Parts: sequence; C-alpha cells; structure tokens
Amino acid sequence: MKRNHNHRVPRATDKSLSFTVREECGLLDFVMKCLDGISRNKAKSILTKGGALVDGRVQTHHEFRVLPGSVVNISRQPRPKSDNSQHYRIVYEDRWIVVVDKEPGVLSMGVGAGSLNMKNLLDKHFVDTRQRCTAHVVHRLDCRTSGLMVYAKSSEVQQDMTADWRATVTDRRYVALVEGVMEQPEGRVESYLKDTKRMVVISSPTDNGGKFAVTTWRLMEQGKQHAMLELKLITGRKNQIRVHMADIHHPVVGDGKYGSQDDPGSRMCLHAFKLAIKHPVTGEEMAWETPIPPYFYRRMR
Repeated sequence: MKRNHNHRVPRATDKSLSFTVREECGLLDFVMKCLDGISRNKAKSILTKGGALVDGRVQTHHEFRVLPGSVVNISRQPRPKSDNSQHYRIVYEDRWIVVVDKEPGVLSMGVGAGSLNMKNLLDKHFVDTRQRCTAHVVHRLDCRTSGLMVYAKSSEVQQDMTADWRATVTDRRYVALVEGVMEQPEGRVESYLKDTKRMVVISSPTDNGGKFAVTTWRLMEQGKQHAMLELKLITGRKNQIRVHMADIHHPVVGDGKYGSQDDPGSRMCLHAFKLAIKHPVTGEEMAWETPIPPYFYRRMR
C-alpha cells in the first residue's frame, strides 16, 4: 500500500529512527504509520515518554500537527529528563486536558508579574506545539509541593471539572516526610480549617466558621527521626495536609510555617504522587502515579 509520507528503511541497530513528513497529519497517526504493527497504546506511550522529536524539539501532544518537510525522530526509549522543562514534566495530554508532574518552587498560577508558574509554562508549551488554547487551573498545589496536577484547555472543561470536584477526582494521594516517630501504623485527622488574614490556616476540632476537612494517613517507613507517610485527601482544603500533620505533632519536614524545626528553609517534603479522575469529556476513568522524590529517602537516613 502506498504511503502518504516517505522515509528511509530503519535498521535494527538504530536507537532513534528518522522520518520526513510528506503530508500534514497528527503526530500519533504519523508514529503509528512509521512503526508498522505498533499498537495505538504503545504509540501513545512513546509520545508521553518524550520519544518523539519534531524538528529537534520533543513533542508529547498526540494531535500535534506535523507539516510537510518536518523531520520526526522516534525512539522507543524514554528521553532523559533534561529534554523536558526543568520545572515540570507532561504525564498525559489530549485535546481537553493536560496532566503535569510539577517541581517544587513553581506556583500553580501567576501571582504578580514575572512569577514562575505552571499556567504560564503550559501556555508557552501550547504556543510551541501550535495549539490554540490556554491553561485553566482546575486545582492547586502549594508552591513548595511537587507532584501531579491537571489543567483544562478551555474554560468550559474547567467548569465541568470543578462543578462537582468530588465526582471528578476519584483518588488523590500524597507522600510526606514528617518529623518524629509515629505511634500508630495509620490514622485519620478531622477538623475545621479556617483561613486568616495573616495567610495562615487555623484548625479547630469544633466549628470555627471554617470548612470541615478529613485526611487519612498510612505509615510507609519509619526512621529514627522521620516517618514517611502516604496520605489521602477525603476533602481538599487549603494547606490541609500541612495543618493536619501539625495538629498531630508531626509537621511536614521543611514546613516552617506550620511548626517544622527540621531545616525549614529546604524544600517541603510533600509530593502529590497519585491522581485519578473521571475524564470530563470521555467519561473514562484515568489514573497516574509519579515516583517519590529521591530527596525524601535521603532525608530518612
């Protein structure tokens, strides 16, 4: 069967295969045509892991339009992290949403001119990948917290996702390094959380005019001075995990704002490692996980 694009015959020893585009099409379709016999899921995996370069630039968006004359390099091996932004990594992307793994030190959205934030970084990514959309914040992570976040590509999708947040997000879990020795293998923290004018969230066991919040935790590993916990948000309130860990006298390492005495100037040891959602358009149940930062394990020693 005659193809719509020409390419050289790849060799078995090639680490990366090079193809020239002859007719405009979507990047995912192009990869599937070039790699005869590859499944759609495997082709998506190649893109998600940064295995496709268009004219020397990594492209992960499945529907990115490749144009005649462009050169596409395809590798089945994941690209080194340096090929991606130093501030984030795209975990999943389609025409409606994008899921990223954010590094600490990056705001969820802009606060003042020139702030380093995910919205601006994603908007630049959309321009670079010729997408006519902008990033819309669906939920937030603290600046010093790392991990998984989802952004919508339109205000309509954003509104659909936030209208019933508990139905949209089916699972959201964090890992935290906290101070001290845990007396129990698991636990549950409940309180009312209220934001103050001093930008500090206060917690109360009785209704203080704030919002009711519930966090569950499970001990993953116990060290001499620190414990590694898996935490699940039953509700999603501002600073919820940080305040609840302070409530039980095990503040998150590095969180001087809520009582950590352990190197409060370092990165905060809180990472959103799991996110599961019901897709706002397709209705598909989707889930992602990202590795625990090596820094956490180093601090356990």
